[in-house]
Amino acid sequence: MQRHRSFNPETPVKPQFSAWTQALVSAVLLAGSLSVHAADRKIFVANEGAGTVSVINAETFKLTRHVAVGAGAHNVQVSPDGKLAWVTNNGTPKSAAAGMAHAGMSTAEHGAMSQAGEVWSIDTETDEVVARVVVGKHPAHVVVSADGRWAYVTNGGDNTLSVVDTKSLKVVDTIPTGEFPHGIRLSPDGKQAYVANLKGGTVSVIDTESRKEISQIPVGKGPAQVGFTSDSRLAFVSLSQEASVAVIDPVSRKVIHKVRVGNVPIQLYATPDNRFLFVANQGSRKSPGNTVSVIDLSTFSTQRIQTGIGAHGVVVGNDGRHAYVTNLYANTVSVIDVRSRKSVATVAVGVGPNGISVSP
Repeated sequence: MQRHRSFNPETPVKPQFSAWTQALVSAVLLAGSLSVHAADRKIFVANEGAGTVSVINAETFKLTRHVAVGAGAHNVQVSPDGKLAWVTNNGTPKSAAAGMAHAGMSTAEHGAMSQAGEVWSIDTETDEVVARVVVGKHPAHVVVSADGRWAYVTNGGDNTLSVVDTKSLKVVDTIPTGEFPHGIRLSPDGKQAYVANLKGGTVSVIDTESRKEISQIPVGKGPAQVGFTSDSRLAFVSLSQEASVAVIDPVSRKVIHKVRVGNVPIQLYATPDNRFLFVANQGSRKSPGNTVSVIDLSTFSTQRIQTGIGAHGVVVGNDGRHAYVTNLYANTVSVIDVRSRKSVATVAVGVGPNGISVSP
């Protein structure tokens, strides 16, 4: 119930603004809050079926280049300083090995690869590959520490997490995880890494200082990707075999809520203001999804936005204006206006677009 203050004749009366003026002020404040972060410069897309990374101009939404990388390029992540884009793959293509190693996660599972995989880095200014590091078997996702010193790579084929020294370009530690680690994100303070164990039904909590698994959180069926709000209040994991997202309390490390979304949800990403969570609903190859669910984090209510078929990867831009979605079966990227909740552009990329990241 709203409380009303009693009138005090000594209290100055605030001027009353018209509805138009109030709306104008609100719009200005919103625009100001969006401009706190640097505008998006480039969008990088890992094309699993093509063994390439597509580069999109974030101002014009035009494709500018395809960068050849290793076979089955699955995930890409721009370093916090925006200078490098790291991409997981299965190394130099060898005939049949160059195909889609992950098969689009149509059943929320991937066939483990027998050979070691790699993580490559791309200079975001020149769009040239500048480094290659051998990691574990069947690498899935990669994230980079805030200072850019460490890259963490999930290896689905051997149930480990590789820690890469980005200066020496060597694996300096290998951490056991749950079964078939896939998506990974660092907590906002960088002290922990959450890893979605696709076949284990858990999220591994990794202490980044000791480089040890300190907990496994039971979450549900087919955990594919994790995420955080920037204020550390909530963590999330998509449950690809439950058509839902589990909401985790990072303090108690327990699931506190589940939100229904579309079929086979894969990647998810919170807006910079921590108000909404975007979730890509891939569906299956036989019955592909074509939506992104937007979860209101204050009420856990949802709405859906139409994308291309096979919505798989999603990232929200640095300034919060746009969300970018890879459409696995359409070979496109959808650009969504966060305010209007509408798709404003569609960009053709390579075959099997999967992971996606933005450079400031």
